[in-house]
Amino acid sequence: MAKNEKMVDAITSMDEDFAKWYTDIVKKAELVEYTSVKGCMVIRPYGYAIWENIQKILDGMFKDTGHENVCMPMFIPESLLEKEKDHVEGFAPEVAWVTHGGSEKLEERLCVRPTSETLFCEHYKQIIHSYRDLPKLYNQWVSVVRWEKTTRPFLRTREFLWQEGHTIHATAEEAKAETVKMLNVYADFCENVLAMPVVKGVKTEKERFAGAEDTYTIEALMHDGKALQSGTSHYFGDGFAKAFEIQYMDKDNTLKTPYQTSWGTTTRLIGAIIMTHGDDNGLVLPPKIAPVQVVVIPIAQHKEGVLDKAQELCDRLSKICRVKSDVSENSPGWKFAEYEMKGVPLRVEIGPKDIEKNQCVIVRRDNREKYFVSLDELEAKIPELLEEVHKGLYNKALERRSNMTYTAKTLDELKDIADNKPGFIKAMWCGDTACEEKIKEVTGGVKSRCIPFNEEHLSDVCVCCGKPAKHMVFWGKQY
Repeated sequence: MAKNEKMVDAITSMDEDFAKWYTDIVKKAELVEYTSVKGCMVIRPYGYAIWENIQKILDGMFKDTGHENVCMPMFIPESLLEKEKDHVEGFAPEVAWVTHGGSEKLEERLCVRPTSETLFCEHYKQIIHSYRDLPKLYNQWVSVVRWEKTTRPFLRTREFLWQEGHTIHATAEEAKAETVKMLNVYADFCENVLAMPVVKGVKTEKERFAGAEDTYTIEALMHDGKALQSGTSHYFGDGFAKAFEIQYMDKDNTLKTPYQTSWGTTTRLIGAIIMTHGDDNGLVLPPKIAPVQVVVIPIAQHKEGVLDKAQELCDRLSKICRVKSDVSENSPGWKFAEYEMKGVPLRVEIGPKDIEKNQCVIVRRDNREKYFVSLDELEAKIPELLEEVHKGLYNKALERRSNMTYTAKTLDELKDIADNKPGFIKAMWCGDTACEEKIKEVTGGVKSRCIPFNEEHLSDVCVCCGKPAKHMVFWGKQY
């Protein structure tokens, strides 16, 4: 390969073909590789490093709120899955079944876990007997399998990585508070770590998780105007507990039924990062989860002292950030393109002239702004710029969402926006599922995303039927 040859070819413009743009990035940034099983992916080291950083930060946030990690089995007996009727019906189309162990047919089919509510319930029944045993605040980091018909790396795959929190409480009030608290944890993470603004709210009855009394969600808006559900938190009431006959002896010596929650987010967050911050040159990674936050590029590295200085800078910066130095024989132009593709937040360039002036050049990935920085000020400047990159990404995404959020007061208006202006649509709703289904039908797939916690009063009547409105809803097409 010639030294000046770019390893990364130009990727498809997002304006030309957004789906192809996305696929180009996940492949050329070396995040994933396809496998022989449709809908399953190899998460390559760079992609997995992003997930590890997500996992590390989120896990710390869960532990700070009193949760412990556990690990449940991969397999669920069919009889166990069927104990909660609404739950099993909700997942039935996506379940993968194990029917044989070796050459022997199993007496009972085993489901490969699509989610673990029933396993946790079985466990709770074994370990909860008294009010002293409550609450249980659990989480697990595992993979799950859902046999999706259409797949796309990170966004919708048949096997994916996730965390699922499961908690059980003495009272409904405790469980409801837990549900909202964990949704706020997700929202805090998305905004303060991933630089991704989200709308917080509750799902309509039609869009609830199977078996839940309430489902809370955070919704993010992608570059192409589609919504991506980025985390959910479910309040189960006592439905699962009753189905599994979980009871505890209360302080007054009476048997009571506890209340449950579950909450989860997945590797689709990586897809959300790509589609919120990426551009036509590749990934743009929020600094807090970037595997490499700073890359040092020696310029004219064949000249005396350049490589040594690059290594010296790398050693210094390693104490304050995740840094690497690229001393390969590839040209500086090739390296610039490579690390732009991989979304590294900051690039530090150091060459003979810079060494003479006791300076380096720092380039931001998000806006390509260039800074000439004294080497004496490097340790102070790098954290400052990383924080500015984060704020820049967040503000840019927030402005885009604001510019792509519309208001509709009639069905014709809603349909016109849906046909011509991708993004969120705010509109009033009567609460009737029939109206929800009609909106989806006439708009070609626009669905309710959530009833936001902070509702606006846009009009007195439902956008669909004209009857008195009960809620303002965010509507949109989804991934």
